[in-house]
Amino acid sequence: MLDAVVIGAGPNGLTAAVELARRGMSVEVFEARDTIGGGARTEELTLPGFRHDPCSAVHPTGIGSPAFRALPLERYGLEWLHPELPMAHPFPDGSAAVLARSVGETARSLGVRDAGTYRRLVEPFRGKWDTLARDMMRGVLEGFPRDPVTLARFGLAGVPPVTVLNSRFRDEKARAVLAGCAAHVIHPLSGIATGAIALTFVLAAHAYGWPIARGGSQAIPDALAGYLRDQGGEIHTDYEVKRLDDLPPARAYIFDTSPTALARIAGLGNAFSRYRYGPSAFKIDYALSGPVPWTSEAARRAGTVHVGPTAADIGRALRDVHQGRAPERPFLITSQPTLTDPSRAPEGKHTFWAYGHAPNGWTGNLTDAVEAQLERFAPGFRDLVLARATAGPPELAARNANYVGGDIGVGSFSGLQTLLRPKPRRIPYATSHPAVFLCSSATPPGGGVHGMCGHNAARAAWRRIRETRR
Repeated sequence: MLDAVVIGAGPNGLTAAVELARRGMSVEVFEARDTIGGGARTEELTLPGFRHDPCSAVHPTGIGSPAFRALPLERYGLEWLHPELPMAHPFPDGSAAVLARSVGETARSLGVRDAGTYRRLVEPFRGKWDTLARDMMRGVLEGFPRDPVTLARFGLAGVPPVTVLNSRFRDEKARAVLAGCAAHVIHPLSGIATGAIALTFVLAAHAYGWPIARGGSQAIPDALAGYLRDQGGEIHTDYEVKRLDDLPPARAYIFDTSPTALARIAGLGNAFSRYRYGPSAFKIDYALSGPVPWTSEAARRAGTVHVGPTAADIGRALRDVHQGRAPERPFLITSQPTLTDPSRAPEGKHTFWAYGHAPNGWTGNLTDAVEAQLERFAPGFRDLVLARATAGPPELAARNANYVGGDIGVGSFSGLQTLLRPKPRRIPYATSHPAVFLCSSATPPGGGVHGMCGHNAARAAWRRIRETRR
């Protein structure tokens, strides 16, 4: 009998497998697709020689993840590359606010009236990312926080909506930066804990930056898989699991799937019938003949560019998708990886992606709205397009079964589910079946390529395995 079987070879599933295998447990991973990666893949989506990341591409919580930092992933080919600026947020007049590694540079870009306020906001957390990240992202089995005072300060600042955080600032640039960071969870800015999302992205930038993986995001699961195999673990691809009987006997089954998929496969009936999925993304991957012609000089140096421009504009676009309609002027999150990693495209050419937001399951086409928004801040952009690959909610769900209705966060960031996902339980990774666990982004700490959901779920499963071994 195996100690553990993991269903799904995304970053969380592979991290869970690694955490158990490195402790001497027998582990096998089963992946439905013919390649591993989940939300961290790299593929030629447009033209030969142009390597794109279909989903996650920039990894601010990956490089600083307690799970990843405890593993020797660099030995298995993972190399982080840093753009000159982690993020730029341009405005129509050609200026921009920036999120730089330096607190001072970031503060100066926000303007004289808000520079001091920004410094005071981040000062209590400077130099404390490693401990704070562990305390924020830990599972309930991890024990008492290492730094409860800093964690409490973070909670006081972050649990209220980002609109409350933004009330500290007098001008638009700081508000836009924080609103854009909070919008990564695709929820109205008035939502609880959206301040924490914004603050997490800001602090991550100052601690470790917003890097990309050399060669593409696929390098992350590939490194995890290489380490897992060296620890004796096995990975089976092109193996779709429809019920537990399809798997070899094991002491624990750990699912890197959506909660509803777990319930179906494990025969748990309506265990997650109240779990809610959120809005989707509409993503476009581009092959370009040259770099994006941003009017903002800072945007031409940044790995990530947020296109809003104002907090009010961002809030309006988010409200639209939550009310079931596609925004006329979507808020865009864009990435230009070939500025930092030219190996992803033929010489002199570039890859670029942008996504806006759309209602869950929406079947329309947002391409014109996305490109009209890009043209506002990068006139002549369309003239550089050699090819594009679009993916709305149906295509995103087809690429990754965890993205129900195109929800790349694997669950709505709203209400009680914001803090207690997938459902209120003392151990959120456990289920009503004593041998079945969930480790996907539907569990704490949520979305992102950081492996912490898998890390925490493995600890929960570890207790079960030790008990049954006895």
